This record gives sequence, C-alpha cells and structure tokens, in this order.
Amino acid sequence: MPDPHLLSSPNHDARPDGVLPELIVIHAISLPPERFGGPGVEQLFTNRLDPAAHPYYAQIHTLRVSAHYFIRRTGEMLCFVPPELRAWHAGVSSWRGRERCNDFSIGIELEGCDTLPFEPIQYETLAGLLADLCARFPIAGITGHSDIAPGRKTDPGPCFSWGYLRRLLASAGHGEVGQMLEPEDAADAADDAFLRWPFPVTARPG
Repeated sequence: MPDPHLLSSPNHDARPDGVLPELIVIHAISLPPERFGGPGVEQLFTNRLDPAAHPYYAQIHTLRVSAHYFIRRTGEMLCFVPPELRAWHAGVSSWRGRERCNDFSIGIELEGCDTLPFEPIQYETLAGLLADLCARFPIAGITGHSDIAPGRKTDPGPCFSWGYLRRLLASAGHGEVGQMLEPEDAADAADDAFLRWPFPVTARPG
C-alpha cells in the first residue's frame, strides 16, 4: 500500500480518554457534485473552500468537517487526520446502539457519488488501507455512512460494490477483514457490472 500524502485538517480533536477506533466508516464525496479531480474536497477539509468558485460551495463553505483518509479516482490517498485522533466525518450517527460514531471510528472518503461506479484502483487502495488499519486497531466492523446515519446519508451509495471489496480482501489474504464488512450485500458474488462504463444508473447490478 502506498503511503498517504499528508494534508493536515484543523477539523479534529482528541478521542475520549481510553477510546480506540473500533469502527471504520466508508463515505463518498465529490466537489462539485459528480465532478472529479479538482481541489474541492481538500479545500473543504482544510477550511479553504471558496464560496464563489461554484454555486454549491455557497451552501457548504462554512462547514467544519474532515475525514481521516481520502482516496481519489486515481488511487492516490490523502490523510487529513491521523487515525489516533477524532475526525469530524460521521455527524449524528449510531452503530450497534452506540451514538457519536466520531468518538470511536475512522472515516474514509472515496472520490465518488451515488450515480457512477468507483474505479478499480480505488478498491485496491481501500483494501490495503483497511487491512493496515485492522492490524493496528481493535476494529470490530466496517460499514457505510448510510448505515450509521440512515435516512440522512446515502453514501457510499448504490454504485459501491461491497462484494467486490470483500473478494479483493480475500484474494489478498485478508479474508478476516472482509468478514467485518457489515452491509447486507457484502457477500454478493456477481456484481462485476459495478466496474463497467457506462453504468446503468437506473438499476443496481447483481
């Protein structure tokens, strides 16, 4: 796994005393929406988003948010907050009856949206990162933002293939990490259409 590029976000603080990460939350983000490759995400997480640069930015430029990691469409990985610290990624959330998921989770953002498939290299980078984090911390579950904030969030969205990620982990010798994937479709075996363009956005393959 390549080392992440470090780009420090001011939007973080300490975890509660004695609390270690037990959950990994996978997100998706694109700024502007459904456009990739620009500096918007980095600017948002470092409080440098220009509200005049795009109409959508006027709605969000005052947000103070962050994630621990961001994986671009190219597979490049950025680290905004060390995983030992608390990033501000989950918002109002609950996992296994525990609220305030920021306290005990690691947030990973993928450059993507609800209507387009993710790139294979993103899954490969993500799989390596998950294996590394699970070796370093007492991780007990890996889930999506929509699963800890149902009705409020939709990411990583219907185009994200949990089954493909699980198979990647298994093929790399990290089947135990794949077993921690919690969404119901994590064991899908026939979803290769997630990786094909153009993607049929009207229906979820598999």
